[in-house]
Amino acid sequence: MKNILDLTLEEFTEWLKANGESGFRGKQVFSWIYKEVCNFDEMKNIPKTLKEKLKENFKISIPKIVEAYESKLDGTIKLLLALEDGNIIETVIMKYKHGNSICVSTQIGCRMGCKFCASTIDGRVRNMSSGEILSEVMVAQKYIGERISNIVLMGSGEPLDNYDNVIKFLREVNAEYGLNIGQRHITLSTCGLVPEIYKLADEDMQVTLAISLHAFSDEKRKEIMPIANKYSIKEILDACDYFINKTKRRITFEYSLVKDVNDSKEDSKSLGKLLKGILCHVNLIPVNEVKENSFKRSSAKAIEVFAETLKGCGVETTVRREMGSDIDSACGQLRRSYLKSQD
Repeated sequence: MKNILDLTLEEFTEWLKANGESGFRGKQVFSWIYKEVCNFDEMKNIPKTLKEKLKENFKISIPKIVEAYESKLDGTIKLLLALEDGNIIETVIMKYKHGNSICVSTQIGCRMGCKFCASTIDGRVRNMSSGEILSEVMVAQKYIGERISNIVLMGSGEPLDNYDNVIKFLREVNAEYGLNIGQRHITLSTCGLVPEIYKLADEDMQVTLAISLHAFSDEKRKEIMPIANKYSIKEILDACDYFINKTKRRITFEYSLVKDVNDSKEDSKSLGKLLKGILCHVNLIPVNEVKENSFKRSSAKAIEVFAETLKGCGVETTVRREMGSDIDSACGQLRRSYLKSQD
């Protein structure tokens, strides 16, 4: 039985017509679902005969909240969600003055192997469907009783490694009949899958692209990111240049600062030289320490010097504000802790 959230309105309307129903019923059904009515019987303006057809052919699959944690430091909320097949994912809700942001997962686990990330330790279990990713936002909105206004695809998984489902999700979450979240309020983070960056540029979307760079040279990047063995920094920057020219959107380069690995002043100067002149900004991220590796967070002084050196090179730079540090809010940490507790 198919999850109705995996269908676009157009696909669902085609199904209705093929099954002897009026196409306008599609918007009516979707309107109920996006009002968080997840039982066909409760859809008051839908004929009983259609309700029976819907129950025979579709399910409304919304994940269950297994555990919820709220930071005492900044109000960040982390939800552990159980999908229908029993797999566990995590979703983070961050509250700002400008609105509520959500960090969604796009895969169960990850196969990219970045050494500083907990999500990738046990590899990828499977891709998530577009409807499963969409349901993370729906569950979050219901949990906090407020609208989500910004989305970052930075949770577990590499979004561009689940390309088709992620693109479908981006279109659906932006649709006027659905959650209607503007594309300019959505950021997609990738470790640098070059062919997919070109494809994304051609999708005619206005999402923000964030590149997990974390090093200025291929040699240094290979030490912490296996993807660097497949795509060079030059190839990534060429793809970014294509994306910028195609979309007129600024690129974000994410750079996790690891003590004595990539946080020296010389690293910063080299990074500044590499990125100077590109329509971009750098988001410096003090690395989250993970038990399974030896990476340590850079000192506050090293972070400050790194940022100021980059700015001195003419590269716009910010240091990411740490959110939810008391609830294991970094990618994969809470899910991994929960799964280990179930062993």
